[in-house]
Amino acid sequence: MRRKTLSTMLSTVLLFLVAISSSEAFAHAVAEGDKGYIQEITGTHVIAFMYLGAKHMVTGYDHILFLLGVIFFLYRPKHIALYVSLFALGHSTTMLLGVYFNIGINSYIIDAIIGLSVVYKAMDNLGAFQRWFGVQPNTKLATLLFGFCHGFGLSSKIIDYDISPDGLVPNLLAFNIGVELGQLLALGAILILMGFWRRHTHFYRHAYSANVVMMSLGFMLIGYQLTGYVVAQH
Repeated sequence: MRRKTLSTMLSTVLLFLVAISSSEAFAHAVAEGDKGYIQEITGTHVIAFMYLGAKHMVTGYDHILFLLGVIFFLYRPKHIALYVSLFALGHSTTMLLGVYFNIGINSYIIDAIIGLSVVYKAMDNLGAFQRWFGVQPNTKLATLLFGFCHGFGLSSKIIDYDISPDGLVPNLLAFNIGVELGQLLALGAILILMGFWRRHTHFYRHAYSANVVMMSLGFMLIGYQLTGYVVAQH
């Protein structure tokens, strides 16, 4: 059973690495077909933008990694609801305001910060801040602040697609609702898998390895985005 669990973990990690090995996945952008649709349409399209928002969140590996880290050691529904709500409040606020007021941040920089959020949460789960620095960051505040960063990541990409001002507000609200629905779908899948995993007698032993892998992936995301930023300047 132990070997099977370890094998499953390694297979999951390998599948993830294969999935993000393409430039499109690393860029975490909207698919080309969706991008063209956003650029061409005008007027209010609530259902379409809800679908695009949900799709973007479900396929947003960096958002999902952070969400996984946030709920990794949360067991009570009220605690899960609190932290997920803080994250949702953060990314909803900056996504909506960022697009409405045309506040864009360089995609490479904001995606590197999002990678940093994954590193932070994995380190927090490992208890690294207490052991190495003798301090414990305010986890609720950090979740909210990194939620703001994730929201700017979304708004920066939407701004890049030059969305039509005709129907902007209802389309943005629909997109945000879709993002939240996508987040709930991703959260539900994570909780189901975590529920099975936590029943295993070696969960805590494997949890350490899983968070080390998560931290490593976060560093990979940071390195890739910073490299892309440097290359783009030349």
